[in-house]
Amino acid sequence: MAGAPVFRVDPRSVDPRVAVLVAFLLALAGASWIFSAVQMNGMDMGRWTDPGPLGFFLTTWVVMLAAMMFPSVAPMVVAYDKIQRHRRGSGRYAPRGSTAVFVAGYLLAWTAFGLAAYALYALVAAIIPGALTSGPGGRYVAAVVILAAAAYQFTPAKNVALMKCRTPMDFILRRVRYGYVGALRLGVEHGTWCVSCCWALMIALFALGVMSLGWMAVVGAFIALEKMFPWQRFANRAVAVALVVIALGVALVPGMTS
Repeated sequence: MAGAPVFRVDPRSVDPRVAVLVAFLLALAGASWIFSAVQMNGMDMGRWTDPGPLGFFLTTWVVMLAAMMFPSVAPMVVAYDKIQRHRRGSGRYAPRGSTAVFVAGYLLAWTAFGLAAYALYALVAAIIPGALTSGPGGRYVAAVVILAAAAYQFTPAKNVALMKCRTPMDFILRRVRYGYVGALRLGVEHGTWCVSCCWALMIALFALGVMSLGWMAVVGAFIALEKMFPWQRFANRAVAVALVVIALGVALVPGMTS
């Protein structure tokens, strides 16, 4: 159900192995935030910040994903790890390291999206010089892109993809595959659903400045709110309203993101 809490934890029954896994994911996210801050130092030039050479962008993008996504993807990773441990405990096939492979598959799906977004950015910048800049024209293009991201919040595609992300155990049990190849495939599938859910927010991040640590934190908070807040509809609508406010600010306040 859309209004039901999606991830409850009874403090009296916390599995230490789960606590260690979540702590590890959060530690990786924290380290990624620090690395991102170092990488992006001096690069934030406001709207449509140049993402830099492909190699630099790809490295930064993957680290950004870890920083932004690991906190909200933790319930899915925990659910997958629990199933694998249960299988090993009952003597069934579940190779160690499958959870890491599952996370790698998740990152692989988002990496593919990042490469596609980078290619689209380069193509538009080449065809329409000045469209993706911090100038007046770029400001209005950015506002339109962010408004489009807000509109996507109300689509059936968004709702379906978000439900897949908010029900980790149901998602995995319906699609579970075994072994390292199965873990990779399942990770890619979950990552693809996550891309379907959050691609518009990430495009909005490009519009706001993909090398901006502040906007990266804002979009990451939007993603976490949608995936982890108990009331899905409220979270979805709240993010949409926030995006509209940001778009109007970008369009009407010249210095908002510069």
